[in-house]
Amino acid sequence: MNVARQTRATHLHVDDTIGDLLDHPAFAGFGRLLLPWDDGRIDTSMRLSEIASLLPYHTRVDPGVVVSSLDRMIAAAAAGRTVFYDFYTAAEKEAEPSRRNTGLFFFRGKPGAPFAVIAPGGGFAYVASLHEGLPYAAEISKRGFNAFVLKYRPGQGGRTATEDLAAALTYIFRNAGALGVTTADHSLWGSSAGARMAAAIGSNGTARFGRATLPRPAAVILLYTGHSDVAPSEPPTFVAVGGSDGIASPAVMERRVAALRRAGTDVEYHRYPGVGHGFGLGVGTPAEGWIADAVRFWAKHVEAR
Repeated sequence: MNVARQTRATHLHVDDTIGDLLDHPAFAGFGRLLLPWDDGRIDTSMRLSEIASLLPYHTRVDPGVVVSSLDRMIAAAAAGRTVFYDFYTAAEKEAEPSRRNTGLFFFRGKPGAPFAVIAPGGGFAYVASLHEGLPYAAEISKRGFNAFVLKYRPGQGGRTATEDLAAALTYIFRNAGALGVTTADHSLWGSSAGARMAAAIGSNGTARFGRATLPRPAAVILLYTGHSDVAPSEPPTFVAVGGSDGIASPAVMERRVAALRRAGTDVEYHRYPGVGHGFGLGVGTPAEGWIADAVRFWAKHVEAR
């Protein structure tokens, strides 16, 4: 792509480069936060078709899916919609400069509809928004719900990342009117490390992570995680894992599912044969279509409340 010819509406293609993404006018001021690593190791001449090489803990990375979700953001920005929000104030960033590596990418559904917040994985070393953040949000928004993808701080462990999730939720609740979302019946979504974050908030609430007490989610959607803690009361939980996952053992997830069910929690569990860790949307695998099941599970609990 000729960067000089880019406009706010110019779509990306799999043969374009990381540099094209970073320089795209639709992503001005936050493009670097779309990428998994914060340390500048990324070669800007790398083509988007090679994006999987930046996601070592992930499988089934489909460049076409990645680019499609980026192009949805580009189309929204070209239509004059804000697609990125800072949830820390300038003063909070000044007090802790690492907070500059955070934000929310917003995919709009129907005005006034409930929202999802998605925490991608990456072993707390990187944030896989391009694979298991933006593509999820695109699918959720197509079904009428609003969806935010959380860019949290990698490299500082689960506590800091979960504090970012709590801060992001607080921001959305405080600005729901301006954002065009309802605060009723929100859901939390997470994959791998991100699922640990979503589950921790679902179990313990936002106050445990330094923010005001907020309503519990209508549903928590957890993919391929080793998280095993269970609180006395848990929100409805959707769980999915690959049967051949060598990082997040299906057995660990099944023990937690059993504990949740013993506690009376509504749980929907899926184990996909022959699928490994970090499958994202699972295109071309037995896991393909899980996200429609997860949205349906959430919607059931929206309707029931």
